[in-house]
Amino acid sequence: MAALMNKRFLLKLLSLFSVVRGYNILIVIIAQYLTSAFILAPELPLRDILFDDNLFFLILSTATVIASGYIINNFYDSEKDLINRPKKTMLDRVVSQRTKLSVYFILNFAAIFFASYVSFRAVVFFSLYIFVIWFYSHRLKKILFVGNLVASILSITPFFAIFIYYKNFETVIFIHATFLYLMIVMRELVKDLENMPGDMAQNYRTIPLVYGEKWSKFFLAILTFLALIPILLLTTTFETGYMDYYFYVSFFFLTLFLLILYFSKAKWQYLLLHNILKLIIVVGVFSILLIDMDEVLNRVF
Repeated sequence: MAALMNKRFLLKLLSLFSVVRGYNILIVIIAQYLTSAFILAPELPLRDILFDDNLFFLILSTATVIASGYIINNFYDSEKDLINRPKKTMLDRVVSQRTKLSVYFILNFAAIFFASYVSFRAVVFFSLYIFVIWFYSHRLKKILFVGNLVASILSITPFFAIFIYYKNFETVIFIHATFLYLMIVMRELVKDLENMPGDMAQNYRTIPLVYGEKWSKFFLAILTFLALIPILLLTTTFETGYMDYYFYVSFFFLTLFLLILYFSKAKWQYLLLHNILKLIIVVGVFSILLIDMDEVLNRVF
């Protein structure tokens, strides 16, 4: 009996981890620390960044808000996800909707509590972040163009928080952010192509459903060419060290992305495109270490 209860408890934990997408949150946490250490505050000793209480609570607040955001998004999209991702949705449904909402409120209160350690402005910032995530999940995501725009902004907001904390306004940082933002916008549009059956069933007004796959691909092609501008600037105008190689590889994958996009018709092909963009984003996180390898080695060892 005890073994069965333990098994059910572990299954519920796995289900909750799936709902909050713990692996994504881990990547965001690593990205925030690497961005802080090697882009926003490269002059500070690594120890000062890793043991900065304010930064720790900012990142902890971000992680809890993102987790709560995934929960409320899952809550509103449960019927749509049952069509688009039946296997994942069955795992997610191991935890009841009531339990998810309880965890959602607990995480939001925890995020505000953590933010209060930093400052009142941090409390206001994360309170607004929580509200906009809820409003996006409840209403905005069904509005044409607005849903994609807001989803992309919400994805990049965690980096905006630490950007404000360090008050680093160098041009190169804005160009890095522009490239990341374009990748996220493209990923959101590819997700719309991938999720058309469920979106149609739930009366969502997405770009693929309103304008069709052909125009959606055209928009993606434009965004891909726009993404080449920050790549060109970062590899020719600014000093990014060995991170140049990351942008060269990104250029190759974006070219591959365009070729696959042209012939894509099935859901598995859109899923492949989604994974290409996700790979570019995730590898970009760890490639921050390539900006100055000598400095990384000196600061670590």
